[in-house]
Amino acid sequence: MRSSRYGASIRKQVDKAMESKDRRHECPKCRKLALKRKSNAVWVCKSCGAKLAGATYSFESKTGQLAKRNITEYSTKA
Repeated sequence: MRSSRYGASIRKQVDKAMESKDRRHECPKCRKLALKRKSNAVWVCKSCGAKLAGATYSFESKTGQLAKRNITEYSTKA
């Protein structure tokens, strides 16, 4: 999205999201950088074949990271 329309900050956000979408991420099961986006919020590991649900443009969203942290915090206290 390299046009002169819609403002610089919006173009930077779109470029960041597209770069994150196309990049390989670390698989939480096999710990290899083999996780690629297959479709909207569906991620597939090329190494172990695991299909995982994640965020749309990156595997982990900030909300998901917060939820995971809260779950582990409350489960260790009990």
